[in-house]
Amino acid sequence: MSKSKKVWIPAFIAVVTALILVVIYSNVELSHRGEALHARPHGVDQGALRESTHRPAEGEGRYGGYFSTLGTVALYSGAAGFSWIWFKRKQKSPLIWIRKVGKLLHAMHKSLGWFTLIIIAIHGIYFLFTKIHDNKIYSGLASFTILLALAGYGYFINKVRNKWMRVVHRSLGMIWVPVLFLHAGGSTIIAVVSSLAVGGLVWVFERSAGKDKKPVPGDR
Repeated sequence: MSKSKKVWIPAFIAVVTALILVVIYSNVELSHRGEALHARPHGVDQGALRESTHRPAEGEGRYGGYFSTLGTVALYSGAAGFSWIWFKRKQKSPLIWIRKVGKLLHAMHKSLGWFTLIIIAIHGIYFLFTKIHDNKIYSGLASFTILLALAGYGYFINKVRNKWMRVVHRSLGMIWVPVLFLHAGGSTIIAVVSSLAVGGLVWVFERSAGKDKKPVPGDR
């Protein structure tokens, strides 16, 4: 098996590209906020102003809500695919349900990854046409860049015999989370917490099963 570190190059390019997009997004966001502060008329009710800034932006089309929901669905399908990591080394677990869930997630891992990529692509293409001037486009493109690289490594992981492939794949998965948070906000936190909760439950149940199997002192 090859130990060449050249397999990191595409991931590095993807991360740098995403970082540039994040910097652009941050600058545009700060610029818009500064303009909003300077343009705020005196005597305007602060609550009304905040409410108006959180209304759905015009120009996203009549189906904008549906395509926003697609993005949220993709977010949770990605979290479900990531949850496979908690079951990866549990194929000899004393708990049959952990073994079965692990096998199911293993079988669905790639499918969930492709599903997430396709749904996010549809979500993004729609808003590229309907809200091209929205600064969220930059954070969305940054997120998609990392996801595209993540999917690429997932596709080649069993085709390119290199010891670093799985490390790069997992690293991109970790990097995707903060970039996605910039774009999706609180939904990302819920998805991450849900995935961590699954890992916590697996640990708790396995620990309890291990304690139940301990021999009682004095028994033969």
